[in-house]
Amino acid sequence: MGRLQLFEICLSHGRVVYSPGESLAGAVRVRLGAPLPFRAIRVTCMGSCGVSNKANDAAWVVEEGYFNSSLSLADKGSLPAGEHTFPFQFLLPATAPTSFEGPFGKVVHQVRATIDTPRFSKDHKCSRVFYILSPLNLNSIPDIEQPNVASTTKKFSYKLVKTGSVVLTASTDLRGYVVGQVLQLHADIDNQSGKDTGPVVASLLQKVSYKAKRWVFDVRTVAEVEGAGVKAWRRAQWQEQVLVPALPQSALPGCSLIHIDYYLQVSLKSPEAAVTLPVFIGNIAVNHAPPSPLPGPGPPPGAAPAPVVPSAPPQEEAAETRGARPLDPVALTKSHSQPPPPAPAAFSPARGGPGPHPRGGSPAAHALPPPLCVSTGATVPYFAEGAGAPPPAASTSTLPPEYSSWGYPDEAPPTYEQSCGGVERGLSPRS
Repeated sequence: MGRLQLFEICLSHGRVVYSPGESLAGAVRVRLGAPLPFRAIRVTCMGSCGVSNKANDAAWVVEEGYFNSSLSLADKGSLPAGEHTFPFQFLLPATAPTSFEGPFGKVVHQVRATIDTPRFSKDHKCSRVFYILSPLNLNSIPDIEQPNVASTTKKFSYKLVKTGSVVLTASTDLRGYVVGQVLQLHADIDNQSGKDTGPVVASLLQKVSYKAKRWVFDVRTVAEVEGAGVKAWRRAQWQEQVLVPALPQSALPGCSLIHIDYYLQVSLKSPEAAVTLPVFIGNIAVNHAPPSPLPGPGPPPGAAPAPVVPSAPPQEEAAETRGARPLDPVALTKSHSQPPPPAPAAFSPARGGPGPHPRGGSPAAHALPPPLCVSTGATVPYFAEGAGAPPPAASTSTLPPEYSSWGYPDEAPPTYEQSCGGVERGLSPRS
């Protein structure tokens, strides 16, 4: 079996996820079949970020380091045959950014151990990746509990000589959400034309910006729902729910090379009209219920919905609409939606890990430790089963196709500075 039979790093209690400012403790284990002379045994705790211009390329174009601390576990000597354990402990810096993994870059934290052997002998090395979660408290963002509203009017031509317009208004109940929370969407579509509209689509978009030699943008759809179109000369309302999937937090504070933004885009396929609402994805939920959004006139609480009266058609349309009976208001039906989320894993409360997820659309901010999502659809448990930390488990949900390929989108979603002013400096995305 050779002289060196085992060389590994074990973290105390099988811990995998840590917070900035915490102590990270563990041990280096060595098992030898024969004596091993060495010059030094060292362990290093480090955190860094690397980005590339090419997808899934480990040759980073730009890198930045966050911390790099080393300890000497043993000086020059010889280890006898058998098992040996060398404990260690590091204090993680309070400014360490949250772990993240993307196609063009990642934020990685790890512990490395090295046995320096005498001259002409091969050094022995091993490493163990751990994760850091610096929770984003949504309550620290100004006006986060307020409804998010946007509206647009699209004028278009049809039947060669006729013109019309459509007014699209969309709103959400909040401006920030956590993983597993339900986003309440309300859309109002006023079709002021004699032509039916195409389907209405709501897409939750993720935009990750990587600062390599040039900015690289990765924009994709992470959740999507679709409703039916609106008949000519009719106004309809669409009430929909979007379940926030496993997503990394917004902004990624502490990292200057990677930035994450989220947007909810509500669009019509025909005529082409869209509104974009910036949203935050955090780790600590908004702690109180916001008022219900009211993008347009509606019935008082408890009253039956009033019939929707179509807008008066222009004079040239009078012949087409004369004698037609007004339609009753019908909510737009959903023809396509996101897949159901996977069941959350439960961990022993005695070990400090999360337990079952609370029910309801707004998870309790104080009940459980927030989940760490290092990439879209991948959540890391706080404790590993067995000796080492497993790789992030991908979600069983099938994500919708990408919104666009990487590179420079012709029309990228607006930045937060353009969409909502007054956000604190540390959370302002880059365009």
